[in-house]
Amino acid sequence: MAVAKSLASAPARVPSWTFLTNHAHVLVCIAQDAEIRLAEIARRVGIGERAVHSIVQDLVDAGYVLRTKQGRHNVYAVRMDRNLRHPLEAGHQLTEVFGPLVQPE
Repeated sequence: MAVAKSLASAPARVPSWTFLTNHAHVLVCIAQDAEIRLAEIARRVGIGERAVHSIVQDLVDAGYVLRTKQGRHNVYAVRMDRNLRHPLEAGHQLTEVFGPLVQPE
């Protein structure tokens, strides 16, 4: 798991395609660090800050992420008990897919 941790802090070198969407990557970043800044998410995922802001807003609007203001920055919480959105996976919760990606070492 130490390899995944070191990769998470490295600048993203995004391959031409991945198995997870940018929404999933942003969710993983938030689940790993509740106080992460949007600029850091953008760097890790390899997308722009505006895209990250839009994705976080999507996740908040859909109830997958809770956002609270703490001083001058936001703190996030991922609702791992929520079901996935696509009909093919709707019978499964976030924790089933994302749990292993966000487990502490």
